[in-house]
Amino acid sequence: MIIDETISREGFGVTNIIRLESDSRLLPTHISILTAIFVRWQHNQFQEPFSVTRRKLMAYSKVASIATYHKCIRELNAFSYIVYQPSYHHKKGSLITNYQISKSKACRAIRLPISTYSYQSCPKEDEKYINLLNTLVSRHVSIFFWQSYHRIRKTGEVINHKKLYRIYTSLKLNIRRRARKRLPARVKQQLFQPGKINEVWSIDFMSDSLWDGRKIRLLNVIDDFNREVLMIETDTSLPTLRVIRCLEEIAQYRGYPQMIRVDNGPEFISAKLDMWSKEKDIKLIFIQPGEPTQNAYIERLNGTFRRDILNAYVFK
Repeated sequence: MIIDETISREGFGVTNIIRLESDSRLLPTHISILTAIFVRWQHNQFQEPFSVTRRKLMAYSKVASIATYHKCIRELNAFSYIVYQPSYHHKKGSLITNYQISKSKACRAIRLPISTYSYQSCPKEDEKYINLLNTLVSRHVSIFFWQSYHRIRKTGEVINHKKLYRIYTSLKLNIRRRARKRLPARVKQQLFQPGKINEVWSIDFMSDSLWDGRKIRLLNVIDDFNREVLMIETDTSLPTLRVIRCLEEIAQYRGYPQMIRVDNGPEFISAKLDMWSKEKDIKLIFIQPGEPTQNAYIERLNGTFRRDILNAYVFK
């Protein structure tokens, strides 16, 4: 930066401080920065004022915030107290052109690394990875960064995990919203009558409480072909791994189904159930949120079981 000649011509002293304080536009921070510029310049006997670094000025003027410092510099520039110097690249180019010196000598003259001057930024080609991440998030609701990274690497794409995380955070996929679940678009599936067993199974949860007030959950599994109840699993907690274990127990004597109709509960949209269904070549059919009639077979069983069993008896 170059100091205004009307101020620096007489040197910096008490007279200049009084003259600066008489300017109603200047704040105490402006005066402290100007004081730091003049004092550091005269104390070190710099030939050019812009040799004073920002870190030295901030330390001398006691400005703690970088944002405050830059704001004051812009305001002082607008008030014509200081003027920004040309960029280093422009200054180096003028040295080479006017004085006919080499690049290395010009860089040493202005204390600029030659690697910094020769650096050329590479364009960021992020569109391909943005599309891959959006596709994964739309298909897998509860997927996180490392799961996304490993799935992309398995497709054959070679990408550094730090670059992918930069794209991941720029899309704000690392911010989880608890108020509303992020669900992919669910297509309305027509409730059809299967033609044979093990074609479509339906799964749903129920909840009730014991005599002592403890909550229990029930996992109901039926075959949509003949409405046969395959299993009713009861416990205080039924996570995804427990659901998979129940389905494996049924498959040991009955075989695996072709499709399983479920709602959008956290146990059904988990990555573990999704990976298990792909390993067993089972298609998961998700109903639309707020539309329990699209899973009418299991909803009818839930109503009958609650009316005839849960509401009729007390369990301890």
